[in-house]
Amino acid sequence: MKKKIILMGATIFTAFFCLAGCQSEETTTETSNKEEKKEKSVVLKDADSKKTIEQTLNLKNNSEQEWTYSQEADAWILSVVTTVTNPEIEDQQGVSVCVPGKYVTGIDTNSDGKSDITTENYSDVVKGSLVIDYDAEITSTNGQKYTAEAAPVILNTGAAGYGSSNNSKAATTYAKEGYINVTCGNRGKQDVATNEAGEEYYTGDAPLCLVDQKNAARYVKYNILLGNLPGSADHFVATGGSGGGAHATMFAATSNNSDYYDYEIEAGAVGVYANTDGSYSSTVTIDGKEQELSDGAWGCIAYSAITSLSEADAAMAFEYFMDSTYDFSTAFQSQLAEYLSKSYMDYINKQDLHVSEKDIDIDLNGDGDKKDNVALTIKYDLNKYPETNGYYGTYLDLYLAEFTENLQWYLDNLDYTEGWTWFNAEGQPLSNEEVAAMTSEDRSKAFIEGRYAKSTNSESGPGGMEGGAPTGDLPNGVMGDGDGPPDMADALGEVGTPDAGTTQSVSGGVDSANYETYEEMLESYKSDIAEIEKGDKYGNNIVDLYDPLKYIGAKSTENPTWTKIVMGASEGDMSMFSSLNLQIAWLNTGVDANIEWQWDGGHVPSEVLGNSFSLYVDQMYGEYVNDSATIKKSEPKTQTENGTETEATGTDISSWVNYDDTNEVSFSLADIANYRTSTASKSVPGFDVIDYGQEDYVFGSSTQDARHWNRSLLDIFEENSEQLSALFNKNE
Repeated sequence: MKKKIILMGATIFTAFFCLAGCQSEETTTETSNKEEKKEKSVVLKDADSKKTIEQTLNLKNNSEQEWTYSQEADAWILSVVTTVTNPEIEDQQGVSVCVPGKYVTGIDTNSDGKSDITTENYSDVVKGSLVIDYDAEITSTNGQKYTAEAAPVILNTGAAGYGSSNNSKAATTYAKEGYINVTCGNRGKQDVATNEAGEEYYTGDAPLCLVDQKNAARYVKYNILLGNLPGSADHFVATGGSGGGAHATMFAATSNNSDYYDYEIEAGAVGVYANTDGSYSSTVTIDGKEQELSDGAWGCIAYSAITSLSEADAAMAFEYFMDSTYDFSTAFQSQLAEYLSKSYMDYINKQDLHVSEKDIDIDLNGDGDKKDNVALTIKYDLNKYPETNGYYGTYLDLYLAEFTENLQWYLDNLDYTEGWTWFNAEGQPLSNEEVAAMTSEDRSKAFIEGRYAKSTNSESGPGGMEGGAPTGDLPNGVMGDGDGPPDMADALGEVGTPDAGTTQSVSGGVDSANYETYEEMLESYKSDIAEIEKGDKYGNNIVDLYDPLKYIGAKSTENPTWTKIVMGASEGDMSMFSSLNLQIAWLNTGVDANIEWQWDGGHVPSEVLGNSFSLYVDQMYGEYVNDSATIKKSEPKTQTENGTETEATGTDISSWVNYDDTNEVSFSLADIANYRTSTASKSVPGFDVIDYGQEDYVFGSSTQDARHWNRSLLDIFEENSEQLSALFNKNE
């Protein structure tokens, strides 16, 4: 449910509040349309609340703020502070910030504006406020220059498995790069809270995880504007992996959209307030003037983003079904995948998708140039394309081209390998002399044939994200607590857990361990989805709130400047179509959107071959920020000594790839489909799982821990009830 937003920013107008004691505030702003500009008066619903929130969340007024100094990293780390005035679970609604030491002259312990504790006399945790040196400058490891005023701010979105993240101190990971690093907690699925009557209830369901991250961004941006923290409020970069990658993506895709304002207001976030006419004001008072405060992102780097969930079941089933050799575990799943594949074709074709060849740097229609705007469609002809179960079209040409381009990039960058162990065709490690003599073609062939073992020391974690892989506890077992879905504890041998999540495994031998009949299962989907579609207390469908594709390019969304999504090409947790669709949507709204499908990469792949999180941030900063440096990737240092592994661990992809010319590799759509299903880990459906999977817990309610939510899946169940019911749980 959308309401009108009243933007009261300093760039639009300057306003002064009424005298103390007023029960409401009137401000004036200019709103415009294509024909005219006119003055409109808006009244805050609760002016006193705005004042209280801004005073409370002003870090300088927090006498409990503490700073720790890391001599090794030359960085100051803020203790966890609460980001809102009305937290539901305070241990999950806080933030910590790590600031490079060079931006700080010291800590003011007595509010006189002077540095009382510095790096020279620091001995232990100290209470006080930062004294910021806005003239200080840091040069990143890639050569980009930053100041305390202009430094990017990195927002780490935890939420592994869409779960909760407890507050924790920010890591010093990015201090040497000159970035401000932010770690925030968040509520998440399967959280439990206690109301005023002492009764427990479920919480953390959509969209609260994302809302807490937005509130953390508001808090940090507000304190940057106040001068309490260094950094640029205009250059926030969201990053995370898996469920955290989904939230980094959604954070960027839904930037400052008013659909989330009611939830932010409920928590007592800064810079978003209700007006008496049903609209919102999104400004804060700085030195007596109003400044716009956004919860949005400038950029995003997401690793293995598990989003958009709304299309995920159909997209994954379609990817499986395009492999005509794939053996589904049950006849029911095979038939359902066929229906889902057709629905995915219809879904794509209804959207009138197109892509600019210039934007993707691919000659998609093969006419020898990259000047065309190509319509993207899926077509079906089983007689002509039996190897892909009948599917073809320009949309799938783009899918294939992205795989081809990503493999070619990987091969072209193998000179950046460090510490890898290379093997000959007989499986013996090469000598140092043989490694030093390897040509680029030799490395490419060895990679394609799987004759290598990577060095874990030569690869940074997911983008250099703090702690490597994303943090956060996954739920214990397949089921949640309480009286939501039926108990399936006796079926754990049949229904397992794939690589990174709690959901029904591709190897499961039954369609359902909980429902004896198709009719019983269908009724569960119908009742759950009907409840969700009634809307939550604010009238919103919470499934829509977690669909980034609904918000990219929307009128009330502030689009990011750039995004990057990195997926492991062999990961079985998400279809590659999902990241492709996000890229297409962003490109068509003018966002610099890039996807990387890393060959031989699994779920939440590491940065490899000279790439790094900081390199990409520095490059984007150079591209889009005035008076900044253009950053290029450093030249490789060719490996001259072999690694120490004794056995090759690489994936042999030679059966899928034509590599007669390693400078121009190729493969067919059927080859790619077969490659993708070789690491399939999820059943069909894999997200809105029949026996409730981890994503079903994202869309629960205060009384029901998990609920089915996929309307398109329900439509297929209802429309094909006769055929599917005959197959349900009948696998021999």
